[in-house]
Amino acid sequence: MSIEVDADDPRPPYEQIRAALAAEITSGRLQSGQRLPTVRQIAGDLRVAVGTAARAYRELEEAGHVETRRSQGTTVRPGRIIAIDVTAAAEAFVRDVRRDDVELADVLAAIEKAWSTKR
Repeated sequence: MSIEVDADDPRPPYEQIRAALAAEITSGRLQSGQRLPTVRQIAGDLRVAVGTAARAYRELEEAGHVETRRSQGTTVRPGRIIAIDVTAAAEAFVRDVRRDDVELADVLAAIEKAWSTKR
């Protein structure tokens, strides 16, 4: 699981964490029943306040992505139907190509080519 908090991202850190974890869940990279790091652990790893990480987890729980049980921690909700979160996937993709200074025209051309390719 690779999650980063980008200081240049206009979204607050809790939203960046929430969106990244939701994308990991909806893509299937985090499996049903898989345990997430503790709030303290993810806060430490991402160098954010514990309250920031807790808010991200709380919002994931409210959206039905995860469930928290006192003795078991926070896990991906069993039986969760995996659906593609297009917005989260697009945001992650844009972050990656911006890091590589790829021009928008090149990105759009690549997307159009991939879209038109037979499945």
